[in-house]
Formats: sequence, C-alpha cells, structure tokens
Amino acid sequence: MSSRPSPAATLNEALRAAPSNTLTAPSPGTSKADGRIGLRAHLRHTGALVRRNLLWIRQDPESMFDAVLMPIVFTLLFVFVFGGAIAGKGNQDEYVNYVVPGLMAMMGMNIAMGVGTGFNQDFQTGVMDRFRSLPIARSSVLVAKITVEIGRMLVATAILLAVGFLLGLSVSNVPGLLAAIGLALVFGSAIMWIFLTMGVVMKNAQAIQGMGFLVLMPLQFGSSIFAPTDSMPGWLQSFTDYNPLSSLADAARGLMNGGAPIAHDVWVTLGWSVVITAVMAPVAIHKFRTKS
Repeated sequence: MSSRPSPAATLNEALRAAPSNTLTAPSPGTSKADGRIGLRAHLRHTGALVRRNLLWIRQDPESMFDAVLMPIVFTLLFVFVFGGAIAGKGNQDEYVNYVVPGLMAMMGMNIAMGVGTGFNQDFQTGVMDRFRSLPIARSSVLVAKITVEIGRMLVATAILLAVGFLLGLSVSNVPGLLAAIGLALVFGSAIMWIFLTMGVVMKNAQAIQGMGFLVLMPLQFGSSIFAPTDSMPGWLQSFTDYNPLSSLADAARGLMNGGAPIAHDVWVTLGWSVVITAVMAPVAIHKFRTKS
C-alpha cells in the first residue's frame, strides 16, 4: 500500500529538480558585500519554491478539495436554499446573478485561511527550518506560497463560474468579468498576508482555523455578498458600508452586468488591498525571519 509522501520528501524532490545553483550558490544577482539577494536570484528561488508547492499538490490531490468542492457546494446551497426566500419563489435565476459575484469575493477569503493553516503545518513538520537554513530570500518562501494559492483561487473561480452558468448566470460584459476576477485575486492575495502572519505566530492549524472563522463569518455575512443590505438594521448597514467584502461584491456585480456605478467600490477594494499588503507583508516576512 502506497503512503502519502511527507512534505520533506516533496521538498527534496523539488530541490533535486531545480538547477544545482538555484538555492545554494551565490548568483550574479546576489550582493557579496551585504549578503542581500538580488532580483534575479530572488525570482529563481521563488520559482523553485513554487515548483515545490505544485509538486506537493500533485502528490496530495486532496489538498485541492476545498478549491474544487467549495464553489459547488456554496453556490448550490445559497441558490436553492436562500434564493427563493431572498429573490422570491421561482426567481432563482435572478439570485444567481446576484450571489455568484459575491461568492467570488468569498472564495478568496476562505482560500486565504487555508494558506495560513498550510504554512503553519510546514513549520510543524520542519520544512520551514530547512528553508531558513538555505541561502535564499526569506520573502521568496512567502511569495511562492501566495503565487500557488492564487492559482488555486483561479481554479475555484473557474468552477464557481461554470456552476453559475449552469444555473442561469448571465454576463453582459466579458472584459468586465475578467476585471472582476482580477479584482478578487488582488484582494484575496492581500488577505493571504494576514493569514501567513497567523501561520507564523500561532501555535497550530486549529487555532488559525478558529480565529479565521471568528473573523471571516461576521465579514462575510455582514456584507452584501448574500443579500442586499437595505433590510438590515441601521447599525449593521453602517458596518457593511465599510466592509471591503461589500465593496468587492458590488464592484464585481457592476463590472459583470452593469446597472450601478462601480468606480467607488473598485477604488475602495484596491485601497484596502494596498493598505493590507503594505502593512502585513513586511510583518509576515519579519515574523518568518525571526521565528525561533
């Protein structure tokens, strides 16, 4: 009976597949004077680590279950359980056009939580100790993780849209659809920096999941992802006005099918993404570099 390969075995396979000087020898992009890693060396290191993460997914296909099954389950659940109550009986098609753009915002948040748990598990198995013993840029480890997770987000979004089209989703603006996908990816990648930080500082994956749900559930349900906010109490409407998930969901709807001004929501979403990344990326890299 074959056993699942360990993360260390997958790491060794990736390192053997990489060029011999990619992760060990100084490169022309490395400054010998101050020990800093140059851009070209950084890109090579990131590429080798991306390959390692992809090899791990290939060896462990179950790690893709959330990206594959989550969009199917959530779309069917909300359309057929809540669609009639929110849009009216027999108006599920109308609700599909409302909820699918909102679920695009939700996918990024849920997959981002998986980034933190996976990162923490790599620490528990000793893989990160191996990475930190190598002469590579510490940020390349985190950037490679985010790069692969963005790929998983694209898979989840493609499945979400496929299910949406089967249920009656209509898109009147294809370039707008692509822009909505890009906006969701930008915001999702920013949220990943928060969960990478949690993956470093928290003791185990269960703690990250618990804290993640405590934060994500109010943000997701206290937004315009699943239902219009008009019927919500005034204090909750005030919260949704500042909730970046509401801005992302409304921007995605406007980009895909028009009908509402989108400039404000787009800029708010991009602003949140820039601020979160600018604050949390240095924190995540610092915590990773200094973790004992």
